[in-house]
Amino acid sequence: MATKLLITFAICRLIVTVGLTLDPTELLRLAVEGQLSLDPSDLETASLDFGMMGRAKPLAVLHPASAEDIVRLVRAAYGSALGFSVSARGHGHSINGQAQTTKGVVIEMSGSSKGRGTQGGYGSKPALMLPRVSETKRYVDVWGGELWIDVLRSTMEHGLAPKSWTDYLYLSVGGTLSNAGISGQAFNHGPQIANVHELDVVTGKGELFTCSENQNSELFHAVLGGLGQFGIITRARIALEPAPQREIEALLKKLDFIPTSVFTTDLPYVDFLDRVHKAELKLRSKGLWDVPHPWLNLFIPKSKISDFDKGVFKGILGNKTSGPILIYPMNKEKWDQRSSVVTPDEEVFYLVAFLRSALDSGDETQSLDYLTNQNRQILRFCDDAGINAKQYLPHYTTQEEWLDHFGDKWAQFYQRKMEFDPRRILAAGQRIFNPTPLSNNIKKLASW
Repeated sequence: MATKLLITFAICRLIVTVGLTLDPTELLRLAVEGQLSLDPSDLETASLDFGMMGRAKPLAVLHPASAEDIVRLVRAAYGSALGFSVSARGHGHSINGQAQTTKGVVIEMSGSSKGRGTQGGYGSKPALMLPRVSETKRYVDVWGGELWIDVLRSTMEHGLAPKSWTDYLYLSVGGTLSNAGISGQAFNHGPQIANVHELDVVTGKGELFTCSENQNSELFHAVLGGLGQFGIITRARIALEPAPQREIEALLKKLDFIPTSVFTTDLPYVDFLDRVHKAELKLRSKGLWDVPHPWLNLFIPKSKISDFDKGVFKGILGNKTSGPILIYPMNKEKWDQRSSVVTPDEEVFYLVAFLRSALDSGDETQSLDYLTNQNRQILRFCDDAGINAKQYLPHYTTQEEWLDHFGDKWAQFYQRKMEFDPRRILAAGQRIFNPTPLSNNIKKLASW
């Protein structure tokens, strides 16, 4: 009994010592090879994302020099009386603050903000984790914060390339694998998460594991599409194939189409994959890139796409819309259902992506309020019409909404969270779980 009281007293004393809030300067005592920063410019960078619809200033920013730095930080959070949160940030391309935190530390996975290049990449990354290509086994090992454009450049030196892409290549490997990673190639090759051989992951307990289909498989499938809830990806082994060199005529022979509708343009393979970046540079030059982006991405079942067309394209949107809208077919058999991603329960479904920018142009239909309200109308229509849509890059504010999103997968998702991040430290910006301070357990300890 005396031992139990002593333990309780020690924990209570620790909490009183730390106080109700964590002093950021205490974090500087953590021994890391990289840099733990309280620099206002670092904090400002980490407080924003591509969506630019909210600001969340972290306590500190970690620029890791190795996976071990991340292990040390997460272990410190796991052992903290307050359970401060840890969020991994790649290129900051989240829309709704998913990689942000106000009560914890942001890990800048894609390198130092002070080392950014003019092309939107980053100038520093852990030196031991530069891309390593195996030509014989056709894979590349990359750091979790590596940008896909740099993965492409490295693999093309060997005449190889990943099979599946996103339309925009200035995204981090860990970021897209934590969601799914999709574009037009996904129908044939599946999402990026279906083309991964192996991962190194730091769990919410501060444990570093190598995982794959055959090793720590539960963690492997949990992390892929897991929205950062189960671990931080520090290394990924990506499947490669010979870089495509096929002629357009050969591809067209396999398709049924109206000949007069064909429009072609010749581009080198790398230029085609990196086409969105050219548009980015043009928008940046006009001051139209760093604006709010109220994007909405939905998976729509094939059986409901006609209803969606009538209710949304011909109804809610009508002629009052702006910005690109992408529609890609998806083949469910190419998606591994053991991953954490949620998709419609049909063999074919469509990604419908509303990639709109809010502009201060005087046109009401381009305002942030108008576009966000339109997004709410679209989601409400999907619910009322029984479209059974699923959000890609999901954003919800209540756990009830998350329960509805995951459906039958929620029990497994929750169980995995309790196994790999029981104190709910990781990716609090997703708003699925709240961090659990040790102080919650004091009454239980005192009642021994």
